[in-house]
Amino acid sequence: MTHLDNLEAKSIYIIREAYKQYHDIAQLWSIGKDSTTLLWLCRKAFYGHLPFPVMHIDTSFKFKEIYQFRDEYTKKWNLKLIVHRNEEALKAGMNPKTKDKLECCGQLKTEALKQGIAQYKFKALLLGIRRDEHGIRAKERVFSPRNQQFQWNYKDQPAELWDQYKSKQASEQHIRVHPLLDWTEKDIWAYVERENIPIVDLYFAKNGKRFRSIGCETCCGPVDSNACNVHQVVEELETTKVAERSGRAQDKESVYVMNKLRALGYM
Repeated sequence: MTHLDNLEAKSIYIIREAYKQYHDIAQLWSIGKDSTTLLWLCRKAFYGHLPFPVMHIDTSFKFKEIYQFRDEYTKKWNLKLIVHRNEEALKAGMNPKTKDKLECCGQLKTEALKQGIAQYKFKALLLGIRRDEHGIRAKERVFSPRNQQFQWNYKDQPAELWDQYKSKQASEQHIRVHPLLDWTEKDIWAYVERENIPIVDLYFAKNGKRFRSIGCETCCGPVDSNACNVHQVVEELETTKVAERSGRAQDKESVYVMNKLRALGYM
């Protein structure tokens, strides 16, 4: 088996194990490369027929290309899509242009996710985060519990020695499941190339710039690049010294702030 074969097999095992333990489950789909790769793997795990919904936490400020891609592939892949927004915060004027970006993330992402979990009574969520994205995400477990207050205690996580997962948790908790935790950014792109996975074209260079990480339009900036297709992106990652999330708003990317956000339930 190749390196990608091993990663794929492990991720599909985790996805199936999560669904076996928690039928009240959903996948979070941000429409970025990682969560779209996870969606591809989930569809593979169940032979193309996803037995659970995908949930998009919509801040209302994402790139128009993200919404177009979401709507196109929801139809093509016959997905049961849940779109959830914190309507109360939006009506009160919360936005990333004039409000504090951290407060905005808290209201339009974390609080919206809380509302979505409560409304649909999900016991577990599949997310496409990776250890190499950010130092704080490296502290996650594959099966990572949150308490009733939605909080993550990164100092008290279950051991996962030799890939032995504690997939069943106390009933008062909900579980975040991370099937891509062992993947790197380069692994994702190599797998996208191998499987020919459709990806939002914001990742490909136009006029010498492309996005390495996408989300809200107001909080993401492009980086210098001439990579116009998936193969060129894979080649670029062989030599680049630019951090993956360097285009993100820096006021929420510091270790301390990201640690605080994730402890409170940030994705």
